[in-house]
Amino acid sequence: MLSAGAKRMSASAALSRAKSHSLEISSSLMVHAGCECVACERGNPVCAKDGTYQGLVIHAVHNAKFTIMAAPQGSGDGGCKRRVGIVGYGKLGKFLAHAVVESVDMELAFVWNRRPEPVLADDVVCAHHLPDLKDAAQRNPDIIVEVAHPQITKDHGEFLISIADYFVGSPSGFADAAVEHSMRAAASSGKHGMYVPSGALWGCADINKMAELGTLKGLTVTMRKHPSCFRLNGPLADRCRAAEAEQGEVTLYEGPVRALCPQAPNNVNTMAAAALSAHSLGFDKVQGRLVVDTRLEAHVVEIEAVGPGSPPFTVKTVRYNPALPGAVTGNATYNSFLSSLKRSGGRGNGVHFC
Repeated sequence: MLSAGAKRMSASAALSRAKSHSLEISSSLMVHAGCECVACERGNPVCAKDGTYQGLVIHAVHNAKFTIMAAPQGSGDGGCKRRVGIVGYGKLGKFLAHAVVESVDMELAFVWNRRPEPVLADDVVCAHHLPDLKDAAQRNPDIIVEVAHPQITKDHGEFLISIADYFVGSPSGFADAAVEHSMRAAASSGKHGMYVPSGALWGCADINKMAELGTLKGLTVTMRKHPSCFRLNGPLADRCRAAEAEQGEVTLYEGPVRALCPQAPNNVNTMAAAALSAHSLGFDKVQGRLVVDTRLEAHVVEIEAVGPGSPPFTVKTVRYNPALPGAVTGNATYNSFLSSLKRSGGRGNGVHFC
């Protein structure tokens, strides 16, 4: 039983301190004379007198039961760490998982991969291996990061966003209009948000602003890479193999992003993010160009946004991301994803760009 002094703790005072973010966060268990400590919903001991332990704040007391409120996100000073679940353990998934382990304000909730061997062989994360994705809720994630394949969102997206914020690393799957519709509906009707990383999409926020104002009249995204950097399907794969024997630039595709995404699901996520951001145009009106160049040792993304006027308002950007031949993901993309992850979560429901 809790002491009478503990039961009389002012819930309104604790809530006020939490809202103002002025509470003192302790990095060790606080024990005071005349009070007993209990456990929060995640098993962390909480001091009933001060109402805090490692960033957890006692929000209310009722019949000796505590409602716990998390400290502000990203406090990084002993605050409650944000729990991150990672789906996919390729090079990008491994980079993010290790970064989360080393972070001061995040911790791994789980790592799931279609093939468990890479996760189990990694001493840094093997203890966090999740054998079955349907058990993700048992690990209490705050945000789930998909960096595997667009099929994950198609098959599991609605379930995953029902239990946590959802970070979509493979937005090319939204070229399927039914998937985009169902995920937008799930993001707007539930309590969790869907987060789309800007990645290589320089100016993502400005494109989104123009779309909201109705001033975005056109958007073209051009991607240039060494042919070995593409993972393509169908006739586009045949054209890419043929282009390896040629010198200089060869245009593989030019047209709506929707038709391109199924043929290059692992390579055109930047274009898909552009189509989502430019929602007034969407996948059918945002144009994509896929260009191979055997001389390149980089991933080059060119973006041209066109607004109103005659001559029209125009913005052009070029992003040069060093990458060796054969690399699907350029060097700068890893840190871009990590930065987006740190900026994601906690904004409520809806679709957010980060």
